[in-house]
Parts: sequence; structure tokens; C-alpha cells
Amino acid sequence: MAVHAHPDDESSKGAATTAKYAAEGNEVLVVTLTGGERGDILNPAMDRPGIKERMTEVRREEMARAAEALGVKQTWLGFVDSGLPEGDPLPPLPEGSFATVPLEEATESLVRLVREFRPHVMITYDEHGGYPHPDHIRCHEVSVAAYDQSGDPDAFPGTGEPWMVSKLYYTHGFIRDRMVLFSDEFECHGQESPFTEWLSKWDPSRGDLMGRVTTQIECAKYFPQRDDALRAHATQIDPNGMFFAVPLEWQQRLWPTEEFELAKTRVKTALPETDLFTGIET
Repeated sequence: MAVHAHPDDESSKGAATTAKYAAEGNEVLVVTLTGGERGDILNPAMDRPGIKERMTEVRREEMARAAEALGVKQTWLGFVDSGLPEGDPLPPLPEGSFATVPLEEATESLVRLVREFRPHVMITYDEHGGYPHPDHIRCHEVSVAAYDQSGDPDAFPGTGEPWMVSKLYYTHGFIRDRMVLFSDEFECHGQESPFTEWLSKWDPSRGDLMGRVTTQIECAKYFPQRDDALRAHATQIDPNGMFFAVPLEWQQRLWPTEEFELAKTRVKTALPETDLFTGIET
């Protein structure tokens, strides 16, 4: 079970890994907590009449195509996108949006789904949300709470039989080492790196994410499916943008893995890992 804040997050964070496990015959469920209703149109080609007015429907159509590309199942938890507040001071979040819903209410909804699907592994974001969007941070909080409480028979009666998830992982995608490696490859080919500005603004206080990584999944074979899923989110993903700046062959050769952090486990395992199911008996 991969728990994400908005439609498109499942395609930009750990997507090739979910495609890999699905292709290998595992049941994979993507849980999308909000509808992404407040997302901006980030692809200039989609900034045309009739799109913004039906954003909710468009995001659902995009999500269906992305799930098909990845070969996974997908479901909505039904909360409303909080949007990304901007300004100084920041404005209050919209009333009734996901990040303002009481933690217990959102946790109950996810616990119900965990008890129904009965996953052995959950994937979500770390305490920073991957980046500080209020829905991403709330996604982390809800996922951890659901992991902790779904196996507790006293928690949320009436939401199904208790089920203990064996392992909880955080996905880590914005890794500086990876960007540096790709930048060096651009320079070797006499090309300007698209990551120069991004790296120049790197905040050292964010720490070394590779230092937190416990698990690397070899999934280069599934990068094309990941990219197809990304392109399916046409309002959010510009096919000429940063996600596609590095040639696929470079990615598969230089960095053929996706990175995760084992945050909690109820089974014994040995680190580092190369499989999310290490230690889990079928």
C-alpha cells in the first residue's frame, strides 16, 4: 500500500518500485488521500479553456491513466486538497481541507482501508512530507498513525478486523547525490546541467538523505512505466520539464534504483535491504 497526498505523487515518488512489485504478481494499492482539486496547471499545453473549470474530473481521469500505466490498483480516501499556501504571513488553510481535518478522523478512514486491503508493507513520506506541503506532512502523520493503530483491536471499532502491517517505509526521491551524478554526466557530454541552479540553492540543513536510506530497489526496467504514468498527469507534469531532463539510458545506467527508509518494522531484517519484503514470511 502506497499512501500519497495528491494524484501525481504516486508517479513521482517510488513509481518504478510499485510497478515492479505489481509486475511480479504482488497486489499493489495506491491510496490517494485528496483529489488534487487545488492543483495549478503546470503544463503550458494544458492551460486552455475548460480544464481549470473541471479540475476535479480531470485529475481523476489522469489518475486512472497513471494507475493503468503502473499496473496498480488505486483508490481515493475522499479528502479535499488543501492547496499550497503562499505569502508572508501564510494565509489560513481552506476550511474543511485535508490538512485541517482532525487527525483521528483521517486516520480512521485509512485504518478502515488497511484492514480491508491487509498490506504487508506501507509506503509514505517522512516527517517533512518530502517537501513542506501541508497535505504531505498530514499524509505522513496519518500513515504513521494508521500503521500504529490498524492492528489494535481497541482502535476504531467497526472498521474491520485488526491487521498489523509488517513494515513502514518512507520514500526518498530528492537526493543530492543523484543530482550531482547526473550533473557530472551532462558536463562529460559538454552539455549544461539542468540541475545547476537547483544544486546551488541546496540547503545543507536538509541533511544527507542518503544517510537515511536503508533500502534500494533495483527497478530501472520500470522507469519507462514511471515516465508514462508521469505524462498521464498532463495538467501537472510538463513533458519538456525537469522530470524528463535526464536521458532514460543515463538514469538506468547511473542510478538504477529507488530509495526508501525503513521507518518501522514488526519483523526482523538486515540492513541494507534490496527488497521491501525482506523478513516477511508469506
